[in-house]
Amino acid sequence: MGKVTASLFMSLDGVVEAPDKWQFDFDDEMAAATSRVFDGLDAVLLGRVTYTEWAAYWPTSTDEPFASLINRIPKYVASTTLDSVDEWPNSELIEGPVADFVAELRRQDGGTVGTGGSPTLVRSLFDAGLLDELVLLIHPVVAGSGWKRLFSDDAALTKLELVESRSTSSGVVIATYRPAR
Repeated sequence: MGKVTASLFMSLDGVVEAPDKWQFDFDDEMAAATSRVFDGLDAVLLGRVTYTEWAAYWPTSTDEPFASLINRIPKYVASTTLDSVDEWPNSELIEGPVADFVAELRRQDGGTVGTGGSPTLVRSLFDAGLLDELVLLIHPVVAGSGWKRLFSDDAALTKLELVESRSTSSGVVIATYRPAR
């Protein structure tokens, strides 16, 4: 079975949208954790917003080693509004229900598929029971109102298992969770 993972920056009050607006620091430990997550991926799932932002930057970036990795790896894009993702090599637009597409990826032997950003996509995968691991880089900051949070106020009660946690020198807690099965 393939594994589906997600990694997100999050504030103490659950905000996952636009971390560049509230993220105060990106220390070496966070960079190492992020690299570990992406180095282990065989493919990436992206929502429309993240795809659009990343496709405008990464294909011409010299920010190594991530640029080489993200440009080479297969990217599956969940969008009902994009007609094409041909401008970024190795990108494929998901046709049909995203949950069905991801469920099929999970049925395939081996491999890890992960999301980068894309909180709406992550939430939908979580709600559909398709997320095998969730890595949260929790910042010691309250972002406040008006931002998208990972879970909605009416989210169902779901038990997770903490499988690893550590804090960085800047006070960010890196917590890895798996659904309790």
